[in-house]
Amino acid sequence: GLVRTSPSKTVCNQHCARTGMEKEIQKTVETCHASFRENKTKPVEARRRNLLQLNLFLDERKAEILQALTDDLGKPTYEALLAEWMNARNEIAYSLEHLDEFSSPKKVKKNILFMGDSAYIQYQPYGVVTIICPWNYPFSLVMVPLIGAISAGNCAIVKPSEVSTATEALFKEFIPKYLDPECYPVVCGGVAETTALLAQRVDYIFYTGCTSVGRIVMQAAAKNITPLTLELGGKSPVIVDSDSDLSTVANRILFGKGVNAGQTCIAPDYVLCEPHLQEPLAEELKKSLKTFYGEDMKASSSYGKIINQRHMGRLQSLLNKSKGTLMTGREMDAESRFMELSVLTDVKADDELMKDEIFGPILPIVPVADMDGAIEFINQREKPLALYVFSRNSKFINHVIQNTSSGSVCANDTVMQHALETLPFGGVGASGFGAYHGQFTFETFSHRRACLVRKQAMEGINKRLRYPPYTDGKMNFTMRLLGKTPGARGSGKILLLVSAAVALLAVAAIFVRGDVAPLMKRFF
Repeated sequence: GLVRTSPSKTVCNQHCARTGMEKEIQKTVETCHASFRENKTKPVEARRRNLLQLNLFLDERKAEILQALTDDLGKPTYEALLAEWMNARNEIAYSLEHLDEFSSPKKVKKNILFMGDSAYIQYQPYGVVTIICPWNYPFSLVMVPLIGAISAGNCAIVKPSEVSTATEALFKEFIPKYLDPECYPVVCGGVAETTALLAQRVDYIFYTGCTSVGRIVMQAAAKNITPLTLELGGKSPVIVDSDSDLSTVANRILFGKGVNAGQTCIAPDYVLCEPHLQEPLAEELKKSLKTFYGEDMKASSSYGKIINQRHMGRLQSLLNKSKGTLMTGREMDAESRFMELSVLTDVKADDELMKDEIFGPILPIVPVADMDGAIEFINQREKPLALYVFSRNSKFINHVIQNTSSGSVCANDTVMQHALETLPFGGVGASGFGAYHGQFTFETFSHRRACLVRKQAMEGINKRLRYPPYTDGKMNFTMRLLGKTPGARGSGKILLLVSAAVALLAVAAIFVRGDVAPLMKRFF
């Protein structure tokens, strides 16, 4: 007959497996710490070499990368190349171009007290960093922070999302072939593995994902006082002013919403406009849908898939529960993970679609009395990762920018702020904190170390002016020499010259007469 396993034995086996996994992760982290102490990743030449290795990975495994993205999310080649592959390639190119500049000491301004000293900021790697990545852009959101961690001289533990299984397998197979696994290991698995990884002491954590998990990551970081970046999400609103070309507005909103089938953290989440604009805008959105994806959206090669069945069910439930008026959409095919982009009007503030980030191809239009009402609507809610405003009135655009808060803002377009590498990308409030892209990625993974290098000279001045015992003469002279006047302008250079002259006279007085008091009486 069948040999049955007792429940207690099953629990024991599970515990043993979990314990083994935790020990393996602990060993991985310890190996990374040892590699960092051995200086494997800190030299600039080592950083450059590793960046070139990543570039080689992109070139040699381009086909495998694109295939993994197709398998996971049905990404059109255009989107996979531009938003994933080329995004990583450009980040490598930018980092290589500026690596010497970023990693060199940055001199700072000095006052008279430090004129003879060397004062600068040295960007130092934190050490061992953990990078936990999401499933929606499963390639670039691993690569871009990894590139920054390498540029800054860190060891990095990469945790790709287990939800995007094909891309996870890609990293597991190929990263160890291009980078030293003792410096840049890949940890695969789900909640248990991520929990075990977060329990380890590292020097920095970079997490991209949802807000609920972000709170868990932050709690784990707090136990070891580990600095971190949280790249989260939120409901990114779109304000449409009546002074707008609705055809252009529809094209640009739909582009941001349609990319990756709406599974983008900065995708337009909902639209705010005056009531009379709802139907004209919805009609233009319907036209744009046909222009972009044809009469049969399911047959389009320019539209992606929903990541898995669970998210298909979640999105379908949102649509079913909404009390908004469906203008277009609703078609779904669970087997192929296809979901037609849906547009709804007359959506109320308390609608099911307005409770959490939608993260899918559903676009609610919420009517507001006026544009001040739109601003108030946004400010009454959590700060979003992105905010979009459409208007031909530059004063109104500036009014929105000055009276709202969000991780980023983009006027008269959507998602394109992400493509400019000289702008920081990150959230504020519930949408996260910390920023990256270009130089900001390097700075995120670097500790800005304050460095002051002085000489063992001029000790006579220290004895007369700085060291105890303190006297009224020392105090008055030092305050006059170093004090600043709030609100004074244009006097910095003059004050510096005067201070230098007085300091020289003070030196002379000390060496000639041994006392600075007569000098202070003369000048002050």
